This record gives sequence, structure tokens and C-alpha cells, in this order.
Amino acid sequence: MRSDTQRNRRQLVKAAGQLFASRRGPISMTDVAKHAEISTATAYRHFPSVEDILAEYRFGVGEKLRDYSLKQQELAGVELLTAVSRKWVDLVTRHGGAMLYTRSGEGYLARLRSGAFYLTVQADALERPLREACEELGLPPIGDEAMFLWNILFDPREILDLINTVKLTKDQATARLIAALKGALAGWSADREQA
Repeated sequence: MRSDTQRNRRQLVKAAGQLFASRRGPISMTDVAKHAEISTATAYRHFPSVEDILAEYRFGVGEKLRDYSLKQQELAGVELLTAVSRKWVDLVTRHGGAMLYTRSGEGYLARLRSGAFYLTVQADALERPLREACEELGLPPIGDEAMFLWNILFDPREILDLINTVKLTKDQATARLIAALKGALAGWSADREQA
């Protein structure tokens, strides 16, 4: 990719992140292009829609989570899952405003299994922590269904709600969500074994 193409894409992603983090309501491609100081026509050459720019933004945040997770070689099991989840809570509090708008009509597992690029990078970050946490808890592996449960609890909207509305600290929110996730994993595993 040419350097000017890369620069334009980065500017559009950054601009969309800033706009969605700072205001509510509809934001058009024209708004994003203007904020990025790029023509609307150029913006459309790089991304077919604002939703595609936001997916790219979410992918970038997911890369940060994946990179952090892969570096945690000294941690394992629930401790690793807690550290990676705490990093996610940090990322959400920094970038969450823009991530609230990446919504789809498809469910999480359908998008993950179809290879939605902004979710697969997050799944890469969570595969080992979730697998090892299940092992440590004495639970059978449940694969991407564990990621489904994690995604439900660690949704950016819910994290921001706990921090902004309930006034939990990031550590408190992480601890409570991890406790809820452990219960959800145990319940899910038990029901699968009965089926």
C-alpha cells in the first residue's frame, strides 16, 4: 500500500475514533472526512461506510489486546484471564466511545465463525486465557462459546455503564466481571454435560 494511502486510512480511522468518542448521534462519512482533512470522495475510496471505518478502529484496539495477551508468558489460568480482561477494561475506558457503535445484526458467534476481522484478533487474545482458566477451574473446554460468554460480560457499553453509572473503579469492574464469568463458564459447562 502506498504511503499516502496508508496515511489517509490512518487519518480516517483516527478521525472516526475521535468523533464517535466525543459526540453522540449520527456521524456521516462527510463528517469523518472533514475531521480527517480528506475529501469525502477519497474517504469513500478507502472505506465503503463509516461502519467499515469503525470496524478498522475496533481491529486496532483488538490488536493492542492481542499483543498484550501474547506477552503475558509468566501468567496462566485465571490470573492470565484477569490480566487480559483488565487490559480490555483499560482499552475500553480509553477507546470505548468509538467502540460503542460497532454493532451488527448478526450474533457474536456467527460473526466470529465467519471470520469478522475485528473479532478474530480479539479471539486470538482470549483463546489461551479462557482455555487455561477453564482448565484451572476444572471445567471441560467449551471453545468459542467461552469467548461468547466473555463478550457478553465485557461488552464496552456494559463496562462503561459499571464505571460511569455504578461508579466502580476499573479494578472493581474487572473483578466483578471475572467473578460473573467464572460462574457463567461453570453453569454453561454443566448444562453442556447434561445435554
